[in-house]
Amino acid sequence: MSENGSSVHRVVIIGSGPAGWTAAIYASRAELDPVCVIGVPRQDPSPVLPGGQLMLTTDVENYPGFPEGVSGPEMMDMFQKQAERFGTKVVNEDVQSCDFSSRPFKLKLGSGEEMLAHSVIIATGATANWLGLENELRLATGGGGVSACAVCDGALPIFRDQHLAVVGGGDSAMEEATFLTKFASRVSVIHRRDSLRASKIMQERYLSQPNAEVVWNKTVVDVLGDERITGVVLEDTVTGERSEMEVAGLFIAIGHTPATKFIEDAGIELEDTGYIKLGGHSSATNIDGVFAAGDVADSEYRQAITAAGMGCMAALDAERWLGAKGL
Repeated sequence: MSENGSSVHRVVIIGSGPAGWTAAIYASRAELDPVCVIGVPRQDPSPVLPGGQLMLTTDVENYPGFPEGVSGPEMMDMFQKQAERFGTKVVNEDVQSCDFSSRPFKLKLGSGEEMLAHSVIIATGATANWLGLENELRLATGGGGVSACAVCDGALPIFRDQHLAVVGGGDSAMEEATFLTKFASRVSVIHRRDSLRASKIMQERYLSQPNAEVVWNKTVVDVLGDERITGVVLEDTVTGERSEMEVAGLFIAIGHTPATKFIEDAGIELEDTGYIKLGGHSSATNIDGVFAAGDVADSEYRQAITAAGMGCMAALDAERWLGAKGL
């Protein structure tokens, strides 16, 4: 299809994590000739890589079909190869902005080129908020014992029966820390204040565990270790005094930021938290023909398998929408 001499794609998928690649697999098998715009690697300040947060995960042991586990990058490589096998076209660029005000939709790429689409699936995910320390990010990307997802990584053998630390003070931090108490010999929640922001029930659930503690009025100012984390440097927020704590794992639980900046002026309705708002049990956004899948629209679960499931939904929804429109 063409518009004034320019090709109009039936489906453009923005993003390349489990949601994006699954959408691409379904859309390509439905012979919709999808284009997957996967982005480019960058630091801002935490690592953002094509393939999403799984690119920062050394071992994935909770995704069905991999009884021995699989590395996150290896899994995403397999997803991409499967999508390409059925004809998905891959574009290694960022989408800078979207114009959904007229049809076909217009997507402006980082190169300055414009891509036209009848339907769009947004699967750009959410980026974990990091402390921004050099060694923290180095040991996170290198599988060195620093993670932004305890539910994903906490049960790995390297963390079992070890002293682990969690940075944060909200409900997410309490949920992550409570999960870790099942496997760790000791869990220390490091919080910058003298009281937690988490709900009372979440605090009680964590603090009722015999191996749980809170380290009050402390911030992590450095992460120690060469190939693997050996400890953290803490700074007292009251006195400024510094101390070291030996830990075998550090989990950052200070929230996530959905990757929606490029659509902030495109008319897509967002939740108060910044995630894309969906209509009921559907991947449809408030704009007809625009769908969303994965962590960019899911602040609750943020798991590879739920993202993949949402990618499937988005591709099926897009296929049905295109069929109804005669496209």
